[in-house]
Amino acid sequence: MVTINENYLKLKAGYLFPEIARRVRVFTESNPDAPIIKLGIGDVTEPLPEACRTAMIKAVEDMGDRATFKGYGPEQGYAWLREKIASQDFQARGCEIDASEIFVSDGGKCDTGNILDIFGKGNTIAVTDPVYPVYVDTNVMAGHTGPVNDKGEYEGLFYLPITAENNFTAKIPDRPVDLIYLCFPNNPTGATASKADLKAWVDYARANGSVILFDAAYEAFITDPELPHSIYEIEGARECAIEFRSFSKNAGFTGTRCAYTVVPKSLKVTASDGAEVTLHQLWNRRQSTKFNGVSYLVQRGAEAVYSPEGQSQVQGLIKFYLENAQIIRQKLSDAGLTVYGGVHAPYIWVKTPQGLSSWDFFDKLLNLCYVVGTPGSGFGAAGEGYFRISAFNSRENVEEAMSRITDNFKV
Repeated sequence: MVTINENYLKLKAGYLFPEIARRVRVFTESNPDAPIIKLGIGDVTEPLPEACRTAMIKAVEDMGDRATFKGYGPEQGYAWLREKIASQDFQARGCEIDASEIFVSDGGKCDTGNILDIFGKGNTIAVTDPVYPVYVDTNVMAGHTGPVNDKGEYEGLFYLPITAENNFTAKIPDRPVDLIYLCFPNNPTGATASKADLKAWVDYARANGSVILFDAAYEAFITDPELPHSIYEIEGARECAIEFRSFSKNAGFTGTRCAYTVVPKSLKVTASDGAEVTLHQLWNRRQSTKFNGVSYLVQRGAEAVYSPEGQSQVQGLIKFYLENAQIIRQKLSDAGLTVYGGVHAPYIWVKTPQGLSSWDFFDKLLNLCYVVGTPGSGFGAAGEGYFRISAFNSRENVEEAMSRITDNFKV
């Protein structure tokens, strides 16, 4: 008889974003003419930067010439892209990251899930609450948790509540944990971490032999020069942290697919037989076995992000989305709603009005305003009573959505 991975049966009814899509689909079937504006999933709307498009067109031409044709590329990514990443994203900020420690992939979401392949089942895992659901669900799938309780919390995970009361910064655990998921600027709350905040985590991880899984997918939205963009700006992080980055939100690659993960060669763990093992070695083996690399065309597009033209165009995109975020913050604040985030991140974290639950507010926004957002409870128990609104959309849609919401939810 065929058996299945029954860990999948422990998952809650549905992954957050497919459940949103299901509810929207049901609504549109009954209201086919409703002009819905989607500010839920963090998908970009503006075109790829011209520099990236030009580079990808040139790459297509390369594929039509035997002399420049590319077949299988290196699983870790082409050296010319990895070197640009190392130089401009890390070394320029004083981080000692070498190109050989960078692994190009098809998505940060994929990497944060796939990284679990190199870790065992006996680890204690800490996640913030609220949290990007992929961190939790992939651990459930891998068999690292027990069942879910009535609050939506899984046995076997160590939850770190982040709330308005603690300024959305997680408290250092009062006991040792093995794997720690951190995301700054934070998804979903939009909160940031200072160098002092990250130093406290690095010091804790080094003292306890922990590994920090640091998701920096939104670092490009940081505008304060005092805030760190990478955990490797903190001394000692090379010995305890893996960092995930993406071209999705800064350069609009959500549909093009390109990201990368940094695994320092100095990050070592001890195997059960006492041998010292580098996680770089394990991740390299995993990628070489299970991944054939990102396409040549896409990597050429990503390389163009680092050209002067690409940098200017990417900054234009970031500025546009941050202006959207400012409009959302201002309009909702003027209407009397309590809002957080949206300053160094493309997400605004809203306290639901009138005592509504997260999903009740979702349904009201959909039915009254024809606007789609993301219920905070979908990110964890501590997200109940909050709602995430994304700044990824056209200016016209953002302004229209705010007009509809404020007309219906003035406090």
